[in-house]
Order: sequence, then structure tokens, then C-alpha cells
Amino acid sequence: MTSYRIAEAAEVLGVSDDTLRRWVDAGRVAAARGTEGRTSIAGADLADLARSLAEAGSDELAHATRAHAVSARNRMRGIVTRVVKDTVMAQVELVCGPYRIVSLMSAEAADELGLETGVLAIASVKSTNVVVELP
Repeated sequence: MTSYRIAEAAEVLGVSDDTLRRWVDAGRVAAARGTEGRTSIAGADLADLARSLAEAGSDELAHATRAHAVSARNRMRGIVTRVVKDTVMAQVELVCGPYRIVSLMSAEAADELGLETGVLAIASVKSTNVVVELP
């Protein structure tokens, strides 16, 4: 299972490390201390938090400095929050800071990339196409 250190998770959400630590302390997202003494968040738990923040239109994300620096034509790093596949196609949903990105691709491509809830990915947006790749 994919897990993220606090700094990595905060970067994915586009918030400060301190903000994410406060959310962990408040029980907003589960975290565990590893054998090395570092706190980490499971990818699925981070995806749930990202999804809830994006759905709520959270002010915490709207004021993140990263939100102001990212253009729709850029590559946006985020976390996969949902993958829906049938035999031919896949719908992949990512939350990249305050942005929710949805990409349609072949199920084969999603399988080859190993896209599943909690995986870190990059959405490359140009015109009407969204290309998803691993960092």
C-alpha cells in the first residue's frame, strides 16, 4: 500500500506541513508513526481527505499558494482518488491541490500505470486532453 510522509502529503494537497499536522491532530485524517519515527498517511486515507476537501470547495485549499501558481496548461501533481474501469475504458479521478481532474483512458493504460486510489500521479492538461503519468 502506498503511504506518504507529512511533507509529501501536504505538497499533494497544496497546503503547509503545519496545516496537515493540525488536521492529523484533529483526527481529520489518520496517520501512523513508522519504525523510523516518521509519521505517514496511507494513500487511501489521503485520497479520501483530498476528495472531501475538493467536494466541499474547502477554503483551506482555495487559499493555498500552490493554487495560485498552477495554470491549467501545466502538469499538476496529485493523488488518485477514484478509478472506475470496465473491460475497455477507465475513468481516473485525481485531486491536484484545489483542482479535481478526471481523465478517460483505456483500461489497459490504467492497469499498466498501476493507477488505483492513493497513488501519486501527474495530470498533464493541454486543450481538452488530460494525460496521466507517474512521477
